[in-house]
Amino acid sequence: MATPENTPPTQPQTKDRLIEHSYDGIQEYDNPMPRWWLLTFAATIIFSVIYLFNVGPVGSGDGWIADYDQEMKAFAAANPAPTGDDVSADQLLALVTNKQVLEEGKETYVAYCASCHVGDGGGMIGPNLTDAYWLHGGAITEVYAVVVHGVLEKGMPPWGKTLKPNDLHAVVAYVASLQGTTPANPKAPQGNLVTP
Repeated sequence: MATPENTPPTQPQTKDRLIEHSYDGIQEYDNPMPRWWLLTFAATIIFSVIYLFNVGPVGSGDGWIADYDQEMKAFAAANPAPTGDDVSADQLLALVTNKQVLEEGKETYVAYCASCHVGDGGGMIGPNLTDAYWLHGGAITEVYAVVVHGVLEKGMPPWGKTLKPNDLHAVVAYVASLQGTTPANPKAPQGNLVTP
């Protein structure tokens, strides 16, 4: 007769349910996720929706779109886009004698301009940049304005929307330095003769 001391302990009842399928002889329990994990997951979803719309006491300011617009206006005010008349002829001409600026201008020219004007400035799709004939004015400020605004009807894109102001200044200085050079295969003169 079994005494209370010899009675085997009873196993507590569990909610574990053994899944019927078996992989390589291994079976698994179908246990639910812990409640704290499910509540945390639900809270992150709710917070993400509130954060997305930035409504009520969550978030700061007038909403993330308004915050973005305000930051973009502040950046535009601190970094105005080139207008084509934001630099003087004297400033541009001073850059023509700066070897470092000319090297930077040459890199920009090769990357963006050489496909139409050829590497040596002789012209191909675009006009010859080494002669004294210009389609839209040959003064250095006029060249700068053409580079900034482009000439869409002739296929010249407005580089003022793509390049930084320093790159625009450098490439115009480099174009000015091409005056009087002799390209390998120059395009015929186009436009009006502009005397220095």
